[in-house]
Amino acid sequence: MGVSSTVPLLLRAARGEKVDRPPVWMMRQAGRYMKAYRDLREKYPSFRERSEIPEVAIEVSLQPWRAFQPDGVILFSDIVTPLPGMGIDMDIKEGKGPIIFSPIRTQQQVDELHPLDPETALPFIRQILGALRQEVGSASTVLGFVGAPWTLAAYAVEGKGSKTYSIIKNMAFSDSNILHQLLDKLAESIAVYIRYQIDCGAQVVQMFDSWAGQLSPQDYDIFALPYQKKVFELVKRTHPQTPLILLVTGSAGLLERMATSGADILTIDWTVDMADARRRLGNNVKVQGNLDPGVLFGSKQFIRERILDTVRKAGNWGHILNLGHGVLPETPEENVAFFFETAKNLHVPV
Repeated sequence: MGVSSTVPLLLRAARGEKVDRPPVWMMRQAGRYMKAYRDLREKYPSFRERSEIPEVAIEVSLQPWRAFQPDGVILFSDIVTPLPGMGIDMDIKEGKGPIIFSPIRTQQQVDELHPLDPETALPFIRQILGALRQEVGSASTVLGFVGAPWTLAAYAVEGKGSKTYSIIKNMAFSDSNILHQLLDKLAESIAVYIRYQIDCGAQVVQMFDSWAGQLSPQDYDIFALPYQKKVFELVKRTHPQTPLILLVTGSAGLLERMATSGADILTIDWTVDMADARRRLGNNVKVQGNLDPGVLFGSKQFIRERILDTVRKAGNWGHILNLGHGVLPETPEENVAFFFETAKNLHVPV
């Protein structure tokens, strides 16, 4: 029995221990593909209600745990959740995502932002994470998550999601001083928020830099990477034992740069072959991913073949099996169940 009986599988893999199969979970695990979630959404139509009323967020976080028993149970929340606690008022519109009421465009607005105090601004997080830890015990790993500085800045400056990011790029390329101050303030508050999530029960935390793939590599080095590094350095000072995961959407051209961020694990999306990612990153970098979420629309045989292919290419160390991005809304629930069942029955030679 020993340590392995009390330390959950995903946490052991994230720490770099050898395990007899890759742990498995899914991003956007709790969501629109599950009937149980859609039923709850009718009762609580506001996303902020679902993610900020503790008993509702706990229920949503646990729906996939009860249905599929994944190796990771992730906090149901949104990357913009901490923004109001810094003075950036927002809402999350169903099907449209975050809406920022007064987009950050001026020096004065940046000056008026204040550091995040999670205990005051986000008291529900403690209750949610505590309940998740209690519910899953050592049978699964509780994951927290946050947005990265660049991505949160993109929302704050654009005012909503964007296809072109022209407003924030205009700021970046014409008045970068304001943007760097915003990024710095965001990095400090995000680090505080990660520490808070860990103190409340998160055993691993993933940082989503969802929009950093919209930057050219040279601009990634200026506007995304230094602030990712700052967040990870600040967290490691106080919580060096907690594994931290970095996700960048559309990161095929950025993998080597991501490896210098200070993250313990890199999420690989499906635009990179896992064997190629392993070659490019070297043997000592832990990875997560990287099935195309669309694979879950395929036949069971196809899903199984793709899982085996990814696991074979990732090798027998430092791999957390996941999709390359979030599970898609129309995905058949029985295929999600088959994905987990297949993954949990794998045996990787140690």
